[in-house]
Amino acid sequence: MKIQTFVIGSVLALALFLFAQQRPETTQPGGFREVMDLTHSLPASSLEKVQTTGYRLETVAWSEKTTSEASEQFATRIDAPARLRSGMWTVDQIPAGRLIGPLVVLDVSASAKSNPDYEISVQDIARWEQTNGQIPLGAVVMARTGWGSRWNSIRNYRNADAKGSTHFPGYSEDAARFLAEGRNALGLGIDTANLDRGSARKSAVDQYALEHGLYLLTNVANLDRMPANGAVAMVAPVKVAGGSTAPVRILALVR
Repeated sequence: MKIQTFVIGSVLALALFLFAQQRPETTQPGGFREVMDLTHSLPASSLEKVQTTGYRLETVAWSEKTTSEASEQFATRIDAPARLRSGMWTVDQIPAGRLIGPLVVLDVSASAKSNPDYEISVQDIARWEQTNGQIPLGAVVMARTGWGSRWNSIRNYRNADAKGSTHFPGYSEDAARFLAEGRNALGLGIDTANLDRGSARKSAVDQYALEHGLYLLTNVANLDRMPANGAVAMVAPVKVAGGSTAPVRILALVR
């Protein structure tokens, strides 16, 4: 009887071992092979400010003078349409269905390397579509400028000249208009501190996008590790009641 019990126990142990060996280490949802985090960490100093002042009480009034200054919180963040004017969606009012969509990555890093004031054009979008097909309607569009590699250095990230004017790439107003009206984009993102180029005197791109109900994603991370298309973006802002801006976690499900 003892021998029989020992044999049965040994067989069960072997079966469990073989089953464990065949199990994958991780299982990604919905047939996606990888989940990528497109988020820079929120500095502890910023967290202390949130705890002290209360992010929910802080709103950003629109001003043509607040180009890079208003966006110079280098953690990954979201700006809601309410940043433009009251009565539009605040962070907590953005419909949940608009926070998930196909992810499109426009790679203009080569152009931005030679011209830090480069503006993403409609021609850049046309070239993307010639290679990848039409941008899906209702996509979250990200611009990869290569600026993410500078994120660890505030000086290099701001790239200010002797007069204090910042220089980094951004969208052109025509490109933002095409993506909003021609492709029904849900949101526009970039790996710099602002959608407008750093040296822009007016926040024309920010203003246009917010006016048309798009949310803005800035200081986006790891776009160099993303495919041009085929991934799905999941945008998860801190649900700040009545807030016009908030820290955000962006995940990409990659097929």
